[in-house]
Amino acid sequence: MKGNAHERSLKQSVDWALIVSYLILVLIGWLSIYASIHSSEPPSIFNFDFRSGKQFVWILSALGLAGVIIFLVNPRLWEAFAPHLYILVAILLVAVIFLGKEVNGSKSWFEFGPVSFQPAEVSKITTSLFLASMLSRTDFSVTRFKDFLKVAAIIAIPMLVILGEKETGSALVYLGFIFVLYREGLTGWLLSIIGLVIILFITTLTASPYVSIMILIAVVTFCNAINEKHFWKMLLFLGIFLLAGSLFPWLWGLLTDHIAASVQKISDTYTVTLPGQEKKVFWAFLLKIKPIYFLIAICLGVLPRFAIKAFKEKNVFGGASVITFLVGLALIFSTEFIFNDVLKEHQRQRIEVLLGMKDDPTGVGYNVKQSMIAIGSGGFFGKGFLKGTQTAYGFIPEQSTDFIFCTIGEEWGFIGCLAVIGLYVFMIARIIIDAEECREKFTRIYGYCVAACIFMHLFINIGMTIGIMPVIGIPLPLLSYGGSSLWAFTVLIFIFIALYREEKKYY
Repeated sequence: MKGNAHERSLKQSVDWALIVSYLILVLIGWLSIYASIHSSEPPSIFNFDFRSGKQFVWILSALGLAGVIIFLVNPRLWEAFAPHLYILVAILLVAVIFLGKEVNGSKSWFEFGPVSFQPAEVSKITTSLFLASMLSRTDFSVTRFKDFLKVAAIIAIPMLVILGEKETGSALVYLGFIFVLYREGLTGWLLSIIGLVIILFITTLTASPYVSIMILIAVVTFCNAINEKHFWKMLLFLGIFLLAGSLFPWLWGLLTDHIAASVQKISDTYTVTLPGQEKKVFWAFLLKIKPIYFLIAICLGVLPRFAIKAFKEKNVFGGASVITFLVGLALIFSTEFIFNDVLKEHQRQRIEVLLGMKDDPTGVGYNVKQSMIAIGSGGFFGKGFLKGTQTAYGFIPEQSTDFIFCTIGEEWGFIGCLAVIGLYVFMIARIIIDAEECREKFTRIYGYCVAACIFMHLFINIGMTIGIMPVIGIPLPLLSYGGSSLWAFTVLIFIFIALYREEKKYY
């Protein structure tokens, strides 16, 4: 009893629907790992020489961890020790770069005999706890610049270190915390800026910097039009500018073709005389001017005037638009450097295949190609358990880890894929609903962090198995083979279940 409150029973205070969805996903994962054993006659599912047997041990130990978290650990300790756990895991993230074992080009694993441990998996838990602890403080506001810098640092530090470990997939998961910040009051413009950055990067690679600058101008102008009184006037001006800008490269091409012909005529007519050579040099100079130079000149001419106007009128949005535009220009002209000099060769190849810049079905695109064949061959109802040919004969590397979803697609078909995705959606929705019911701000924010982590893993992993995301190596929560991943997601989820139970324990 707590004061005059009455204590609810375990049945009443725990979200059993969430636990059941967890157990079903773990069971589906175990069966799928067994099915992915590359043999037409797979051994017993409990054979400890194979991954299915080892995963069974990980499952039992994960359930033991879940029990400890719910029944033995005081839920209040998670908030109290959140900063300490964060710092400890941050140290491990750095240490593994120097002391860890290299696996598939990534040095992110500690190895202790037969047991391997990946700090990056645990880091999602400690970052979620520390974010919840920071954001739940009474004097803290994510809309205040100095406070925003604090939470940005909490997210960025492990993310950058994990990138240094060459674990791009795990690092991308941290972008999901932006949704948490948005729930806590951060403006939605940040999400829009991230989307714009992605669009500019892709269009610069696949089209041209000219197209990217046109997109940047269109987005910034449209956003300012929304905040201005003369919306339709600005929209009309934008439409005319975009039309003229789209036609200009074509018109300039016609003009330069004419100039080239004129230069050739000058070369044929004037062989020695100075006036002829001057004309030839002048026209040859014009030929070197590209349409993008005119576009940049227009931007540099208009931008200072726009910035001065925003400063005089104390228009914060206008000033932010100028900064966004300049940062966008910098990104456009640094894309080639980032792509060629920052990204690794295998990362460039995967992006090229994903964006259709290169067709490589037997190289870096092999996994995705075979995964899509497996999923497509499953049809509506699938081929049946242990009857998948792509699965049984080992056409897909890493099928029990990063590509476990294609096993479900081949053996259980569209219905099976829909059921698995439905379970994840149910779990995420349940966590969010429970989080919103909580009175404690720490519990609510942590719940959103858990939902964000699961969503990012789900989106990236399934995206890469069906060819809409680059292959970056990231497990499917609770389904993929591996103790570190299963333990990490179990702890992540059951800490929230324990916190939620603490809130619902008394009435």
